[in-house]
Amino acid sequence: MKLIAIDLFSGVGGLTSGMHRAGFKTEMAFELDELASKAYNLNHKKTKVITNDIRKVDIEEVKQELNGQRIHLLAGCPPCQGFSSIRRLNKPKPVEDERNGLINEYVRFVKELMPYTFMMENVPGLALDDSFHNARNILENELGYNIDYEIVNVKDYGVPQNRKRLVMVGSLLGKLKVAKPINKKVTVRKAIGNMPLPEETDDPLHKIFPVHTLEIYQLIEEIPHNGGSRKSLGEDRQLKCHKKKNIGFSDVYGRLRWDDHSTTITGGCLNPSKGRFLHPEQDRCISAREAALLQSFPKNYKFPVGASKASIALMIGNALPPRFSYYQSKNIKTHLLEHLS
Repeated sequence: MKLIAIDLFSGVGGLTSGMHRAGFKTEMAFELDELASKAYNLNHKKTKVITNDIRKVDIEEVKQELNGQRIHLLAGCPPCQGFSSIRRLNKPKPVEDERNGLINEYVRFVKELMPYTFMMENVPGLALDDSFHNARNILENELGYNIDYEIVNVKDYGVPQNRKRLVMVGSLLGKLKVAKPINKKVTVRKAIGNMPLPEETDDPLHKIFPVHTLEIYQLIEEIPHNGGSRKSLGEDRQLKCHKKKNIGFSDVYGRLRWDDHSTTITGGCLNPSKGRFLHPEQDRCISAREAALLQSFPKNYKFPVGASKASIALMIGNALPPRFSYYQSKNIKTHLLEHLS
């Protein structure tokens, strides 16, 4: 059976990669950012990518493009930065951000296309907001979807990274649950332990990591291997801004631990002042390729390396880990085949 999917807010294609590995064919993807769309195109040439503000997309044109094909899975990760724990500083109230309303666009696509199943992934903080529960009410009570949602951690699905996500799935065919964890631990060592030195690689993405001042290099050299951080250097070596109790400062200039998961790979993953992004042993930040591997992207996944370092870090950090997408998509595929075969 040919299983047709659509990817909303597709970014560089992490979600699509997992769906493809599970056996879905992504007919269309939608992404506003031109660089992310370029990265998506580099890796998924058979998918039609619409680079546009999704609020301006006419779904009648989408239906024409589908040419009568029924969608088996509509998946997407609406940007909701105002609900992230870093933006909220762990407070329950979301930060005002125009992207917070994009969950309504996700609901619009479901309502107009009525796919057999859908999957939505987001930051856990979204579950605290009325917009999420309003969306769930429409999907469940107005459109008739059987719905399940959970806050899970991608590390429980074979991703070498500690990253909590909210996942909601729905089906018109019967009860559908969020995929159960596989409980296979993949460590930083397993993900990047065999990487060559950046100066010895032919991979342009592995050559991308920050260059620092001599003072910062000396600081990094002093940080203990395999899990040390700036805090390891004593009170007199801390910056005033890092002494605040706000989230995000305890791990600055921290090294990853070989035999543990990495911390969450964020859009600041190529800046050690943004979190625990130093290599476990080498006196440098992780490279862009290492960050992508910790996100569970394949080693040959392409990114537009002519882009700025900050842009590449943002594309990698914003992505849904492909391996996590695979297990969620595989679970939905099993459900579809049980009810449609």
